[in-house]
Amino acid sequence: MSLIQQSTTETVEAAKAVAEQEAIADMNTTELILYQLESWYETLVTNLPNLAVAIIVLIVTYFISKWVSRGVQNLVSSRVNQVSVGKLIGKVSAAIVIIGGIFIALNVMELNDTVQAIIAGAGVSGLVIGLALQGTLSNTLSGVHLSFRKMVSVGNWVETNGYEGEIISIDLNKFILREADNNTVIIPNKMIMDNPLKNYGLTKTMRVIINCGVGYESDLEHVREVAKQAIVDSFDQIKSKDEVEFFYREFGDSSINFMLRFYYDIENGIQKLINTSEAIIVIKKAFDKEGINIPFPIRTLQFDNKLQTVSANEGSSTKE
Repeated sequence: MSLIQQSTTETVEAAKAVAEQEAIADMNTTELILYQLESWYETLVTNLPNLAVAIIVLIVTYFISKWVSRGVQNLVSSRVNQVSVGKLIGKVSAAIVIIGGIFIALNVMELNDTVQAIIAGAGVSGLVIGLALQGTLSNTLSGVHLSFRKMVSVGNWVETNGYEGEIISIDLNKFILREADNNTVIIPNKMIMDNPLKNYGLTKTMRVIINCGVGYESDLEHVREVAKQAIVDSFDQIKSKDEVEFFYREFGDSSINFMLRFYYDIENGIQKLINTSEAIIVIKKAFDKEGINIPFPIRTLQFDNKLQTVSANEGSSTKE
């Protein structure tokens, strides 16, 4: 009996659809437009409760995403020192919540076909977007990788790509340095990943190197002792002359050149410059006190042929 009723209902609905199609075919343009507007209005009124619910879902999703982002950032920051890592994970979490809210809103409005179309087109769209934004995505992925590297963090003094300075920020697409002269350098993250990076912040000790030269008349052993003692007397972390390395390097054009070096607690490039400058000052004072000459470049010109000179009187008599 139920099958007969179902069949009858389907037949009636089909007949109504056919009659409606015939009525539409008989309408003129004005009537057709009015009919379409009326149909849209009825659809809007019918789906108005679902639309209101969908809007409420989106609003609630927005505030939930903000709350989730803050919560995740606080959770990550308590365990990871990198601030950029917390921001990145917080943004990704918020994006996931918003995407979920959009799909729920579409389902509430009974737009399942639209949801399926979005999912089906996501793969092709992702490929097209990836090819179009290849450079940007490369920088972003490099930024993600840098954010998780423990050997690079904000505040370190580094040297990379011909620039040296303190790391101010590691963003998703750029690496920001502040140089010693207070200039800000912005480097794409991809360049940081593709090139060597020297991080002075990984150790508290740096080597200070001084290159100098003394005259050929100098007592080289005395020069070595004076230079070492000057460093020991001026730098409190150097306890003995054995901690100061001294090597003669070459016979230069005007001097015998040497290299002096020692380790000191230094965490950035500015401190290294300060200690290098102080070492040069104390070595110069010690050499002046001991009468040790630091020669400036001298060139000696030697003439093997004798030059014939003619006096003014001889020149005038010759002319007469």
